[in-house]
Amino acid sequence: MPTQSPATLADYARPGRMTSAGAYAPLLERLPDGVAGLAAVEHGLLIHEHIAHRYGVTLTDADRDTVHLRPVEQLLARIVERDDRPLGAPRPPERRVAANCRHFTVLLVTALRLRGIPARARCGFGAYFAAGLYEDHWVAECWDARRGRWVLVDAQLDEPQRELFGIDFDVTDVPRDRFVVAGDAWLRCRAGEADPDTFGLSIIPEAGMWWVAANLMRDAAALVGLELLPWDVWGVMPGPAETIDDARTALFDELARLTLDPDAHADELRRLMADDRLRVPARVRNALRDRDEPV
Repeated sequence: MPTQSPATLADYARPGRMTSAGAYAPLLERLPDGVAGLAAVEHGLLIHEHIAHRYGVTLTDADRDTVHLRPVEQLLARIVERDDRPLGAPRPPERRVAANCRHFTVLLVTALRLRGIPARARCGFGAYFAAGLYEDHWVAECWDARRGRWVLVDAQLDEPQRELFGIDFDVTDVPRDRFVVAGDAWLRCRAGEADPDTFGLSIIPEAGMWWVAANLMRDAAALVGLELLPWDVWGVMPGPAETIDDARTALFDELARLTLDPDAHADELRRLMADDRLRVPARVRNALRDRDEPV
């Protein structure tokens, strides 16, 4: 479980390249404080592209363009462009901006950091969407000063989704066996404690160690300040069903170890992520669009 490190808490309380609200900061500042309240606001602003039909919404290809936005400032621009009322005013489902779990997560992280509250995006797998499967997912990890620990917060799960997926836990303190960070998933699979073929995305369907390794790199990148898209590809990230050689396996073993407690290993993690094999370049491959894009 992640531990406290005062030296790094301050880092996670500052906006990053993807988690700066920019010109829209005043709009976020007017929102209520508190994780649950901020997440509730998001439910009225964003709609998950793969669950939109549950809200009676059919998204066009143009609507889905927003899922490729990386910086939160650009996401907020599209929200305001579609409906310029205060952010606290819930939009009807058809007026919400198409997003995915990563967008719900980084928007919450942005709002918390704007308030000086340490928060970070975590990439991994949710065990609460399909029985027996660990689905590709992002949640926020927020510092709870009262309890003196990090808590996992799933900002995506509104009341209809909690009913849909049978959620039986507090979504502002997700149990760590229900959301598994990518490094934990990697090490469990390596130890034979979990089946790699249960980690992936069932709607495609794809799964396996290559997917776990890819999410491990995305999680590590987020921990050092670059919250990329769930389909961004770079460096030694393996492709679909690719066999991972011994050299990369050793590299991912070390990366997983560091990401399990990123506060205790902050300097080591930054050094390892500066390695050319893992370092996020100026342009990454958007696998869905099959093109290179600037970060």
